[in-house]
Amino acid sequence: MRPSLLNPLFAPVTSLPGVGPKQDKLLRYLLSRDETPRLVDLLLHLPSNVVDRRARPKIRDAVPGTVVTLEVTVDRHRPPPPRNARAPHLVYASDDTGDVVLTFFRAKPGYVEKLLPMGEKRYVSGTLQMYDGIPQIVHPDRVLDEEAIAKLSGIDPVYPLTEGLALGSLRRAIAQALQKLPPLPEWISPEVMRRCNFPSIAEALTRVHQPVELTDVLPDQPYWSRLAFDELLAGQLALALIRAQLRRPAGVRNAGDGHLRNRIIDALPYALTPSQRSAAAAIADDLKQPVRMLRLLQGDVGSGKTVVALLAAAAVAEVGKQAALMAPTEILARQHIKTIAPLAERAGMRVAILTGREKGKERRDIVTRLAEGEIDLLVGTHALIQDDVLFKDLALAIVDEQHRFGVRERLALTSKGEAVDVLVLSATPIPRTLVLTYFGDMDISELREKPAGRQPIDTRAVPISRIEEVMDGVGRALQSGKLVYWICPLVEESEAEGTEHLTNATKRFEGLQKRFGDRVGLVHGQMKGTEKDRVMGQFAAHEIGLLVATTVVEVGVDVPAATIMVIENAERFGLAQLHQLRGRIGRGSEASTCLLLYSEPLGEMSKARLKVIRETTDGFRIAEEDLKLRGEGDVLGVRQSGLPGYRIARSEVHGQLITQARDEALRILKDDPKLKGERGEALRCLLYLYERDEAIPLIGAG
Repeated sequence: MRPSLLNPLFAPVTSLPGVGPKQDKLLRYLLSRDETPRLVDLLLHLPSNVVDRRARPKIRDAVPGTVVTLEVTVDRHRPPPPRNARAPHLVYASDDTGDVVLTFFRAKPGYVEKLLPMGEKRYVSGTLQMYDGIPQIVHPDRVLDEEAIAKLSGIDPVYPLTEGLALGSLRRAIAQALQKLPPLPEWISPEVMRRCNFPSIAEALTRVHQPVELTDVLPDQPYWSRLAFDELLAGQLALALIRAQLRRPAGVRNAGDGHLRNRIIDALPYALTPSQRSAAAAIADDLKQPVRMLRLLQGDVGSGKTVVALLAAAAVAEVGKQAALMAPTEILARQHIKTIAPLAERAGMRVAILTGREKGKERRDIVTRLAEGEIDLLVGTHALIQDDVLFKDLALAIVDEQHRFGVRERLALTSKGEAVDVLVLSATPIPRTLVLTYFGDMDISELREKPAGRQPIDTRAVPISRIEEVMDGVGRALQSGKLVYWICPLVEESEAEGTEHLTNATKRFEGLQKRFGDRVGLVHGQMKGTEKDRVMGQFAAHEIGLLVATTVVEVGVDVPAATIMVIENAERFGLAQLHQLRGRIGRGSEASTCLLLYSEPLGEMSKARLKVIRETTDGFRIAEEDLKLRGEGDVLGVRQSGLPGYRIARSEVHGQLITQARDEALRILKDDPKLKGERGEALRCLLYLYERDEAIPLIGAG
């Protein structure tokens, strides 16, 4: 139950005067909410900048092109003539040093007269320009009377907006939300408050939204930092609660004698790499411990994570228990089963796949066999966590590309068994600070080597002006029977700004088809799964030689014979994404080439990215560089700057607060695991405010 103290903050924004259905729709978009945002969402939408309105010169001394606040008397109005609605409404005003014209376009009749009554004194703020030698302010940002100006600090926050939402109406809504802030209890310990020089939460919110100094809205100042720490503490506390839940003593353990694992290793066409062997051993050891496993297995593209995951599942099957492997997309789930099925079969393990595509009788059969314990390992997508999917004895949950799943999905899968062990796979090597932020304190295994026999990839950057030469080269490659990927950033023309020169996949496919005929295929994310598989199958079988694709091939597509990749508009992709895409070639024994086609001129960031990708194929180095270049958003495949899943905390500013928040969370759980008493209540408020309340039912569970 949410503490009743917080109810005012969870009221819908539509309860505020002046916020109607139109604003509701725009605010949902701005604040990334599926339903009507609440006051707390408004309060945690922080300013990106400020406008300084404290300069109050006389008209004569006002500097053109600057923001000024003038104290003027309204002399006369000149509304537009009746037949010309496009002409502006002009207001002539003055002080004792000169005149200024205030210009309003498309104003509602009577609105300007009411705003600036004749003969009255008003304070007008906006950017001053000269027009025909006369000072002018077009659409003043603020028009205030004596009483209103006395209440303002003269510094206005500027917020990230969405098209159609006026800055003024967002400011008004946030100011009203601040009025409704209840007196919140303090959840940060006095020692941390002192050490970090934090203000109270109420002061932090007030100063960020109603700054008194220009610096009040900077992320490195105490006000924003306090809110960032709250957010990080809520995240770390939720992870610590899950961790405590997963780390409870766990009766009968889950690793057998190794007979199935040995059969799988014997069936492999190659030897395991040293890091695959040590990861498999660490997992087997975890499975024998009296507490549940929580391990992250990081490995670069093609480093053999699936085989290690299969060995973990086999260890569990040796004692008659079941494992589940959940992947974020159907392509990835099918990719896993393709690697796993033949090996499992040789070892006598029973495996099956369950995605949205298995329907009717086929699905019913799988669900029945699973419940009766006739399936040892079930691979699938979100379909695995549906209510009617019941395991006879689930002992191991393997979650692939974890950051694409929330805490909720993680818990939904582990709740399908008793004391389930958890193995997380990530193909995007994740820098250490992020592992902390995202997973809390996990044990980590890294697969550092490339499997034996993999050839290096020659990566080159080529300007788009040389595309004809590239096409000629592709033609020669097709002649000699090679398989080629051609990657485009978009599926079809989008209206988005700045995308004029981006080639869409459909258009590029049509052009290449004219040139090379039916040797060209197309796959993109908007196609049906069966259709995608059909085209991928043709490509793998050499029935087509050139596959035009969007980033759907980024994850898990395995065609070892493909040796050439062209990435168009390479400057538009993040480093991690370029690395993932390139990982689709160089998977066989032949040397491979990756061409990065870019449009000129290149920005600094794009130049730096293309340089890193040309220099190295080490995913761990690429992840670190990516983090340096642009914040974690992209390292984890979520497009935003700032920490994954965090709105306020910024890694480059608040990095050192992550470890402090983690230490604080662990200290809290040690002193008060059930969050009782006054501070416990305060911490529950914190978890609700920052939407980490999914962890609350775990407090004291079991």
